Amino acid sequence: MTHPSYILEATYLIASCLFVMGLKSLSHPDTARRGMIMAAAGMLAALLGTLFHPDIHNYLWIAVGLVVGSSIGIPMAMVPMTAMPQRTALSHAFGALAASLVGIAEYVIHGNSMGGVKMGALGLEVMLGSLTVTGSLIAAAKLQEFMRGTPIQFKGQHFVNLAIGLGMVTCFVLWVMDPGAANANIYFFTLVGLSFLFGVMLVIPIGAADMPVVMSLLNSYAGLSSAATGFVLGNNVLIIAGTLDGFSGFILSILMCKAMNRSITNVLFGGFGAVVGTDTGGVGGTMREVTVDDVAVQLAYANQVVFVPGYGMATAQAQHACRELGNLLEERGVAVKYAIHPVAGRMPGHMNVLLAEANVPYSSLWEMDQINPEMPQTDVAVVIGANDVVNPDARDNPKSLIAGMPIIEVDKAKSVVVLKRGKGKGFSGLENPLFFKSVTGMLYGDAKSSLVNLAQAVQKV
Repeated sequence: MTHPSYILEATYLIASCLFVMGLKSLSHPDTARRGMIMAAAGMLAALLGTLFHPDIHNYLWIAVGLVVGSSIGIPMAMVPMTAMPQRTALSHAFGALAASLVGIAEYVIHGNSMGGVKMGALGLEVMLGSLTVTGSLIAAAKLQEFMRGTPIQFKGQHFVNLAIGLGMVTCFVLWVMDPGAANANIYFFTLVGLSFLFGVMLVIPIGAADMPVVMSLLNSYAGLSSAATGFVLGNNVLIIAGTLDGFSGFILSILMCKAMNRSITNVLFGGFGAVVGTDTGGVGGTMREVTVDDVAVQLAYANQVVFVPGYGMATAQAQHACRELGNLLEERGVAVKYAIHPVAGRMPGHMNVLLAEANVPYSSLWEMDQINPEMPQTDVAVVIGANDVVNPDARDNPKSLIAGMPIIEVDKAKSVVVLKRGKGKGFSGLENPLFFKSVTGMLYGDAKSSLVNLAQAVQKV
C-alpha cells in the first residue's frame, strides 16, 4: 500500500467513526449539536481523504464541483427554520442525484466489464437514486406550495404505478442477466427513465399532511443509493455512511407509520395519504368563537397550560411569540408545557426544531405518551395550527379515515383554545369534532398575531 493509500484509508476510518458517533449523539437533544459537529467533521475528513485517491490525476473538476456545491449549499443553509422541510427534501434530491450520476458514469465508462455483484449494486444505486431525485423534488414543491399539497389522483393510478414498478424490475433483471446483450443499453437507460417517473408517481398521491413519513422514507432511499455507490466504487466510507443513513431512515419511517397508524406496505407502494376524506363522523353544531381578552383571563389564572403546536405555527412563524407568551405565564406561576406529536409538521422533529429555535427548554417538551395523562389536570390546552393530531375522531370513531391514529387528547383538558386562520378542514379534508365541543373556543386569525395579542392581554390581567 502506497503512502497516499494509507492516508486515504486512515481518513476514511476516522470519518466512519465520526459518522457513527455523530448519529449516536443525535439520539438526545443535549448532545445533538455535538453530533452534528462530529458528522460534519466526518464528512470533511472523507472529502480530504478522497483527495489522496491514487486514481485522481487532475483536481480541476474537483475544484469546480467544490465551488458549485458551496454556492448552492451556503444559501440553502440560511433558509428560515420554517422552510427546513423543503430544504431537507432538496438535500435528499441532490444527494440522490449525485449517486445516480456516478452510477450512470460508471456504466458508460466500464460497460459490462464489471462483475455481476457490481452490476446489481449499480442497478440498485441508479434505480433508488433516480426515484429519490424526482420524489424529493415533488415533496419540496408540495411543501413550498409550488404545487398543491393535497393528493393528486386519477383513475387507475395504482395500476399505472404497478406497471411502472414492474417495468423497472423487468429492465433491471434483463440488464443484469445479460449485460453484454445488444439491448443492454436500452434496458439500462429505460430503467433510469422509469425510475425518475416512478419517483413522481410515488409522491404525487401523498398529501402534504403525510410528509413526515415521506421525508424519512426518501432519506432511507437516498442512503441506500449511496451505500450501493460505495459497493460499485469500492469505497468503504460510502458503504458505512449510506447504510447508516438508509437503515436509520427506514426505522424512522416505521416509527412515523406507527404514529400515524399506517402500515409500512402502504408507504412503500404510495398508497397512504391518498384519501381526501369526507366527514364520516356526523359532526354538527357551531364553533364557539372567543376573544383575546377571554382567553387571556383563562391563561393568566390557570395552574397548567399546554401548548400543542402544528404546521400552522410553522407557516405563521409563531414559535417565538409562543415562547414569549409561555414565559409570561411562567412568571405568573403557571406550569407551561409543550406537547409534541410525532408527526406534527412536515418532517420528523419539525416542531422540536422550531421550538428549539425559540429557546424553549427541552425539559418543557412533552411527547404524546407523556402529555396525554396530564390532560385531565390541564386548565387550558392551546392548539396552534394543529388539526388531525388532535382530532378525537381518530380515537372515538371507527369509521373515520384516521381511525386508530394516536392523538394528543386535548379534548380531555378543562378548556381548549384553538388558534386557526379560519374554519377550514386542514390537509386531510376531515372535519374535526374537537372544534364543536363545549370546552373548545376558536380564536381566529394569524397564529403569530394572536399569540402576540394574547401576551399583551395577559400582561394587563
